[in-house]
Amino acid sequence: MKTVKLSDVIGTEHEVKGENWTSRRLILKKDGMGYSVHDTIIKAGTETHLWYKNHLETVYCIEGDGEVETLADNKIHKIEAGTVYALDQNDEHLLRANTDMRMVCVFNPPVTGTEIHDEDGSYIIVDDE
Repeated sequence: MKTVKLSDVIGTEHEVKGENWTSRRLILKKDGMGYSVHDTIIKAGTETHLWYKNHLETVYCIEGDGEVETLADNKIHKIEAGTVYALDQNDEHLLRANTDMRMVCVFNPPVTGTEIHDEDGSYIIVDDE
């Protein structure tokens, strides 16, 4: 069994920051679970373009509120504490935060821990072996 404390990740290479977000990567590819788990903060008043072409993502909002707009159909989905959304079609989307939002994100395949978004909002697959 493995345990990870958020406090052990903050301030390390596995706390990755972007302009609109901070992602603390808790479970990584090296842990061999087949997915990664992140504790992510999205800054209030921001809009972030994301398109995980190489990953499927499920997100559980535990604090705050905002919305996700899926760009294929321009549908807007309200997100608030207690809401889960799954980007099961590698959905290109805009994430808008009305307030600071705290999210638990699960990625398949897992990330190695230091990835940042490329120019189109995706993560590349990193072969760390």
